Amino acid sequence: MSEVPWQATVLSLFPEVFPGPLGASLIGKALAKGLWTLETVDIRAFAGDKHRTVDDSPFGGGPGMVMRADVLARAIDSVAPVGPRFYMSPRGRSLDQGLARDLAAEPGVLLVCGRFEGVDERVLEARGLTEISIGDVVLAGGEVAAMALLEATVRLLPGVLGEPDSLSEESFAAGLLEYPQYTRPRVWEGREVPEVLLEGDHARVAAWRQSAAETLTRERRPDLWRRYRGRQE
Repeated sequence: MSEVPWQATVLSLFPEVFPGPLGASLIGKALAKGLWTLETVDIRAFAGDKHRTVDDSPFGGGPGMVMRADVLARAIDSVAPVGPRFYMSPRGRSLDQGLARDLAAEPGVLLVCGRFEGVDERVLEARGLTEISIGDVVLAGGEVAAMALLEATVRLLPGVLGEPDSLSEESFAAGLLEYPQYTRPRVWEGREVPEVLLEGDHARVAAWRQSAAETLTRERRPDLWRRYRGRQE
């Protein structure tokens, strides 16, 4: 493990919502142990007036307000650069497991959480912010999206999970959705655990799980299935 913990820096108008769920379970324990760090920056602290104004009406007209480039840039510039910089936005590249793995290999990440109708485009260009989306949905702000990105990434850091081998068998690890899981009781409301999982034959179990993962992916995520099949050919 690196002596320098993985560093997350989040810029938000509502820094008090962090760590939120990131402070619970294994992710929270890893934060308490210093396996990763979380710094929050209040964007309003960099406003230039007594009202702490961070937004203004958009040029060209239209509903809503836009976060100002000058205020946001001052907030970004106040932080020492560590790793890539992202702006949480529905316009961006979709967050996926591959990106999470890439970010876990970085020294850290800076995340900007927008509000209102978004941020002035010029600050994205001037400060090299890459837009990242967690799906085709519009949220009230980027905080929840930032938490999703951080959880997906932090759980991949060395020492965070109690069972690191589980990473190799979960959804997307091999380009497939994860196979179904079962535990006690053996029969529940008349539904039985598949017999193959009770036989103790590890080779048959592995084959069943592979087949089940392929079936689920083919039925539920045709896009992933096409990608997976393309890699097998």
